[in-house]
Order: sequence, then structure tokens, then C-alpha cells
Amino acid sequence: MNNFLKQTFASLIGSLLGLTIFSGISTFGLLFLVLILATSKDVSPAVKNKSILVFDLALKITDKEPSSNQFLQKTLTGVDQEEISLRKLIETVEKARRDSRIIGIYLDGTKSELSSNIGYASLKEIRQALEKFRASGKQIIAYSADWDEKKYYLSSVANKIVLNPIGFMEMNGLASQPIFLAGALDKYGIGIQVVRVGKFKGAVEPFILNKLSPENRVQTQKLLDDVWGEWLKAVGSSRKIKPEKLQEIADNQAFLEATAAKTNGLIDQVAYTDEVVAELKKLTDSDKKDKTFRQINISNYAQVPGKSMGVERKSDNKIAVVYAEGEIVSGKGEDGEIGGDRYAKIFSKLRQDQDVKTVVLRINSPGGSVSASEIMQREIKLTRQVKPVIVSMGDIAASGGYYIATDSNRIFAEPNTITGSIGVFGLLFNGQKLANNNGITWDSVKTANFADSQTVSRPKSPQELASYQRTVNRIYYLFLDKVARGRKLPNQKVAEIAQGRVWSGTAAKEIGLVDEIGGLNVAIEYAAKQAKLGNDWEVQEYPQISTFEERFFGQALEEVRVNLGIAKTQTQSPNPVMIELAKLQQEIQVLQKMNDPQGVYARLPFNLHID
Repeated sequence: MNNFLKQTFASLIGSLLGLTIFSGISTFGLLFLVLILATSKDVSPAVKNKSILVFDLALKITDKEPSSNQFLQKTLTGVDQEEISLRKLIETVEKARRDSRIIGIYLDGTKSELSSNIGYASLKEIRQALEKFRASGKQIIAYSADWDEKKYYLSSVANKIVLNPIGFMEMNGLASQPIFLAGALDKYGIGIQVVRVGKFKGAVEPFILNKLSPENRVQTQKLLDDVWGEWLKAVGSSRKIKPEKLQEIADNQAFLEATAAKTNGLIDQVAYTDEVVAELKKLTDSDKKDKTFRQINISNYAQVPGKSMGVERKSDNKIAVVYAEGEIVSGKGEDGEIGGDRYAKIFSKLRQDQDVKTVVLRINSPGGSVSASEIMQREIKLTRQVKPVIVSMGDIAASGGYYIATDSNRIFAEPNTITGSIGVFGLLFNGQKLANNNGITWDSVKTANFADSQTVSRPKSPQELASYQRTVNRIYYLFLDKVARGRKLPNQKVAEIAQGRVWSGTAAKEIGLVDEIGGLNVAIEYAAKQAKLGNDWEVQEYPQISTFEERFFGQALEEVRVNLGIAKTQTQSPNPVMIELAKLQQEIQVLQKMNDPQGVYARLPFNLHID
């Protein structure tokens, strides 16, 4: 027994000692890693003559500059989830166009589908950069085991499109399939009351209906028709196929095997990966013994200095590009959200910064909190009184996203940008039925009629609903007035085109909600002209990225954990059931982000997915 106790005690001491030593080494090693990463200097990647720029279509593309902890994430987790901003990507393609060492671009669609966060408006901007690259006489080769509408829309600019013999091409048009929760809410006893203005304001429909209203169906159909029309026009022009033929294929074939895709002129070659690699080796004059062709991936090439190629600027005159990407929420907001207070401070700072000569507001948002939108819109208006403010609309700039654009000098959008949705609504939940069914009740003592009006224990009374409706009406007419003044449109016309209706960029331009069709770089160039800067200017992006040290000692480890989960999901093949569950999760996340103090929102009708 004594020996047993001695051995157990010795084992315990040894374990504790070992753990202490290991923890010390681990801590020292981690601090050493931080020191190395914080003090190391970037070394530009080497670019060999006759290299191919590899553009992995699975690359995550964001509006604003991605987080600076990608290297740390890969080091600590082994997961490499590469990201690049849209502007950096377009700049990198332009740099490659001017670089004599780069002879072509390889669009690699083999790993997975395009990132789900990118829409057709952003794809159009990338597509235009690729068209310009090809027009310079350089080659673009695209290869995949399957082509869906999104990947093909981007890749149809290539000189040669290749499909794996066992692969297929999806060309069955675009669709939107919103999820409706009214039945589930009723089943579980969750009550909901709605106050809204605008017959097209479909943001509330998932909570009160089990299918699209006639008005919402009309606007969704028109939007899809506009986006699909741009798809047919762009792809048809690149492939020299009439849009009518593409429509016929979508209506009658939908999914084409490789040989059928080639027969219809949608692709140029049916080949395996090794055969494509062999062709690229010939194109780059690579040695036959080499395992692959001479190449550099687009993320690494983005780090190559472009000053000698005229794609980098240095000036004391700054054009501030502010990225408003995500849901609009009250308060400061988290990463991926547009916090009204945080963005108001950004514009206040830019207004007072003498080096900033003009501001470009890049909006990629479905809207959200009215209070937050109003706070930002006020600061944008004050900034415009001092210097030009130009708006560039990305994939979505609707409801609150359009609200903050109203006082700009000029609005740019792509043909397939989703915009408008000028309407207001409020959602009032209660759990009375759910609670009563489970034996829970409430009682109330109050000193005034409306003292408990914020309760979720019962539905709102007619008098309370009338009060909420007055608030919604007031904000709606305030929204209309802002649009009428900012766009210089008659109030009556704004009232007709508002009603919560969603428009494409093309339609928005026709009715006066948008000034010009064009992407972010077009808006930046226009801003430079408005500020009379000539070629003497430099872009400065906001919100500014935190330093490595700030991110590491702040939230970096948590971000690594979150990003790891995202990366794992994106590298797996999409499962139809999981896709639907993800859509449901997104709907619930919308509710979580509804934090307007008045409970009033200007937001896009549901999470509009175009598949």
C-alpha cells in the first residue's frame, strides 16, 4: 500500500512538473512565434519569365481587405483559407496584364464552387478585368470538372474553356427560393405582429405567410429576369452564341454532359487535368521533367510590387474608400456588420482630415437598423458639404443600404446590383401561446396604459399597434423625402418607385435611383475627377485593418477558431440538406442582428439567394 501511494504521488508530481515545463515551453514558443511574425518583413515572391497566373475560383473574395491573421491561422491550424479583396484582385489582374513575365491566366475551377458570399455584380467587375487582360493578347485558360452558372459567367471570357470528360455543365437558369417560417412559428406558439409600409416590403413575409405574396413574386421575377438577361448577354457575347440559343439550352437541356457542352459551343475542349497541365507546360516552355507548369498563384502575385507597372500610387492626396459591408446594426457592431456609431465616427474623422480630398462609400448591404442608418446618413451628408462623396454599390445596396447612399454626389451600380427596397417595417414577437401551452402565465401591475407595451408576454393591443404604425409611417415618409431630395426626384415619383420594391442596377438607373453603371474603380476615378486631383492621388481604405499585435492579443485566436470552421465547411462538397439548413440559420441570424432601439428596420426582403 505504501509503495502504491509513493508511486501514485511520484506520478502525480512528475505529471505536474511535466505539464509546467510543457506550458512554459509552449508559452515561450508562442511568444517567440509572435515576435518573429511581428518583426519579420515581407519578401516579394519571385516571378519567372513565361509564368501563368493561377486564379483558384474557390478563393474567398471580400469587399474590404480581409483579416491580417491568415498566416497565423494556417500556422496554428494547418487550414489555409485564402482571401483577397475585390479591389486587390482586380488590381492584381491589371498588374499581370502589364507584366511581360506573365503570359496567361489559368482559371482553376476544380476545387469547389465559387465562394457563396460573392454575387453577380462583383463577378462582373472581375469579368471586366479579365476581358481587358485577354484583349492585351494574353491567354486565359479555364478548366473544371463542372461548370455552374456563376463559375461559367466569370470563366466564359477565357480563350479556351475545358471540361473534364466525366464532368457536366449546369445551365438551367437562375432561381430564388425563400424559406417561410410562419407555419413553424404558429406550431410552436410564437406570436408575431407586423407593422410596415410599402406593398412590396417582403422582409416580413417569411414570418406571416407560407408563400410569396403576388407583389413579392412580381418584383423577384423582374429582378431575376434582369440578372439573367445580363448573364445571357455577357456569356453570349464572349462565346459568340445568341442569347436565344442559351435560353433554349436552359429551357430544354439544363444539365449537359461534356460532349454535349462542346457540341453546343459552350466549351472548347474535353480533357483530363493532366492533359490541361501538359498544354500549359508547352505554353510556358516548362521542362518536360517538371511536375507542373511555370506558375504563381494570384494571392502570392498580389504581393509583388506593382509600382514599375504603374498600378501603385503614392500621394499626399487621399481618396478614402469606406467599405460598408454586412447588416446595418445599432451601436459599434461586430466584424462583418455595419455599426452605425462606428461608421459615423469614420466619416466624422474623414471630414476633418485635410489629406482626404474625397470619399468613396462602397456599399454591400441588405440594410437593417433604421436608427443606425440615420446616424450614418447624417455624417455622410455633413461630409458631402466639405468634400465629394461618391457611392459605389456592390452586390446588394438595398433598404438601409440605399438609405445611407441618398446624400451622395453620385451613385454607381452594376447592371446586376440589387438595390432599392425603399420601405420600412417592424416585427413584434410574443410568446404568450408558447408559454401558456407549457403552464407559464404572467400578470401585470402598471402606472400607465403603455407601461408594459414592450412585453413579449402578450400580443400588442390595437392602440399599441397604432402607435408602432405611426412610427413606421413617419420613418417611411422621412425615407421618401431623403430620396426625393438626394436624387432630385419629384416626391410623387419616389412614392411610386418605393413601396419596398427591389430593383436591379439596370432598372434603378432607368428610374433615377442610380446615376451610372460601373464598378468600384470607375467610382474611384470619378471621385478623383470631382476632387480635381488629376493623377496625383492614393487610395486609403476604411475601416482600417488592425495591426498583427492588436489582432493576436485581442480576438485573433477566436477568429482562428471561427475561420477554421468556415474553411472546413467551404472545402467540402455542398450537401443539399445542409444548404437549406444554412439558409434557415441565416434567417435566424437576421433576427439576432435586429437591435434597432425603435424596433424599426429598412432591410432587403428576406435573404435573397440567387441560385
